[in-house]
Amino acid sequence: MIGRPDNVPARSPLAGRDCLTLYEFSPEEMRLLLDEAVRIKTLQKSRIPYRPLRGRTLAMVFQKPSNRTRVSFEVGMYQLGGHALHISPEEIQIGKRETPGDTGRVLARYIDAIMVRTFDHQELEELAAAADVPVVNGLSDTHHPCQALADLLTVREELGGVEEVSISYIGDGNNVAHSLAIACALTGAELTIAHPEGHAPDPEVVGLAAKLGAAPKLTQDPREAASGARVVYTDVWASMGQEAEAAERKKKFVPYQVNEELMDLAAEDAIFLHCLPAHRGEEVTAEVIDGPQSRVFDQAENRLHAQKALMYSLLG
Repeated sequence: MIGRPDNVPARSPLAGRDCLTLYEFSPEEMRLLLDEAVRIKTLQKSRIPYRPLRGRTLAMVFQKPSNRTRVSFEVGMYQLGGHALHISPEEIQIGKRETPGDTGRVLARYIDAIMVRTFDHQELEELAAAADVPVVNGLSDTHHPCQALADLLTVREELGGVEEVSISYIGDGNNVAHSLAIACALTGAELTIAHPEGHAPDPEVVGLAAKLGAAPKLTQDPREAASGARVVYTDVWASMGQEAEAAERKKKFVPYQVNEELMDLAAEDAIFLHCLPAHRGEEVTAEVIDGPQSRVFDQAENRLHAQKALMYSLLG
């Protein structure tokens, strides 16, 4: 039987906690999560068997479909020795067939942790409050904490650290921008968000970031945001559930496309990030996302390693 490495504590200081926004964590805990992700990724790349979650089960509740979220969580639990159970929208409808609280209470009687990918963040909070097992936000309309963990893991790998790294997020002030703002505040990264009028991040989230460290700088000028940045990041202009707004948004967001001209304003060693899926020719050109500065597939891979670190830490 493979035991724990000598430098790994017998019990994680985050055991039993939820991860709904990243606001639940301190700067030190955020650093521990990133350190754990690096350690677990190193073990995986070295093909060293590591199965600390033998006999543990994760329920994956999907109200929104996903490629990366399902595969990364399911494979991650398998690699850690556990099991992941996929629950589709047809099988469970949070807040419709039964209350979010009842859903959380019932699932907690069967499994060891719950991952939820949904629309309404409040329903996620109600489920987590009722469940006495760790609950992880796989994505809600307001937050995407697992993506932010993968983002900063990628920045750390590529640029040697996170603190004081200038990150420029270009586009919609959505759930990805919200979690990135909180993650940057926790780690000391310097975030600027360039957004069209009417698409700024939620002021409440900006306030939370300010309490943790520093609020993101907001601007409506993408060139100002990209100037000198070491990381340029964008996301789709219309997220899942906003399809009816896609045509209107496309007109407003055209000046916010990340193209070679915009990347030329960034630092010489700048990298490009995108949480995927991407629409080439809209929020980013093919020349950028498929070019030498792009790290989007490393970033996508890091969802696996960051989430393994999170699951190990919450269940360890």
